[in-house]
Amino acid sequence: MTRDQIIYQRRLRVLSHAEESGNVAETCRIFGVSRTRFYEWQGVAQRYGVEALMPKAHRRPQLPNATPTHVLEVLLTLAVLQPTLGCRLLADRLADRGFAVSKTTVNKLLGDHGLARRHQRVARAAAVAASTGLITRPALRDPIGFCHWAARPGDLVAMDGFYIGNLKGVGPVWQLTAVDTATRLAMVWIIAGAPNGVLALKFVDKVVRWMRRHGHQVRSVLTDNGPEWRHTGLAEVLAQRAIRHIKTPPRSPNHNAVCERFHGTILDECWRPAFHRRAFTTVAQLRAEADTWLVDYNHRRRNHGAFMHGRTPAQVLGEHRTQ
Repeated sequence: MTRDQIIYQRRLRVLSHAEESGNVAETCRIFGVSRTRFYEWQGVAQRYGVEALMPKAHRRPQLPNATPTHVLEVLLTLAVLQPTLGCRLLADRLADRGFAVSKTTVNKLLGDHGLARRHQRVARAAAVAASTGLITRPALRDPIGFCHWAARPGDLVAMDGFYIGNLKGVGPVWQLTAVDTATRLAMVWIIAGAPNGVLALKFVDKVVRWMRRHGHQVRSVLTDNGPEWRHTGLAEVLAQRAIRHIKTPPRSPNHNAVCERFHGTILDECWRPAFHRRAFTTVAQLRAEADTWLVDYNHRRRNHGAFMHGRTPAQVLGEHRTQ
């Protein structure tokens, strides 16, 4: 029972007691109300009916230092479009648009609208997608691990494969990932079907050319012990390019923590929201989605980890160029 319902029931009891006893003064003494208030309630009930005794809802006052309505609308839109972002990253998105809002204020505003928890934002995004007839998919668990460090870009490039899912009309889809440990600059390649040694060779070649375009040479790569990374041709190509191949211990994904953390980020901020918004029917569409998100990740999204301290990968890369 709400507070307004409690007040409404009490007013009804006062009027009914006075009608049964026939003594208004005694009723007012028993319930602790003035006769002026009693006759006011009685007049309202006689004129408009007993339903009018329910307290009226009052609009929340607009405080002088309250967040402007247009900023609140932008925040709520972002919270539904990118439901897996936390309050700090949502505050960063607002700052990119010129709105200075703290993460605590973001959390309060989301709480006022029932969007403070991530599952609430994901549910709201799913409801929007369902209302437009789009396909939604269940969420996966996030990987965890510890961090690596490299002195220069290209000193250690972490690589790994990531299973995106079995998409209707496309089939099993995998993502090959490369993250430069020194800058957290990331590159992905979306492929149909499970990765193999031939695809791993092509991906390594793409990564070498990608790092060369940024002005750096790949000196070593870090991978797990998957069959695609144990291919004999891969070992020969890496030896020819004077690239050292470092492998993590068996059953130890946390030893490739940079890639694992990136997989959690792209899952939360790219794939989950994308699958809530639309249905993908080709690998080309998935590649376009990933490439668009990577531009934001590498150049605009601030990383608040202990290593990055709010910088973007492009900013860290620029710092290495000026040294």
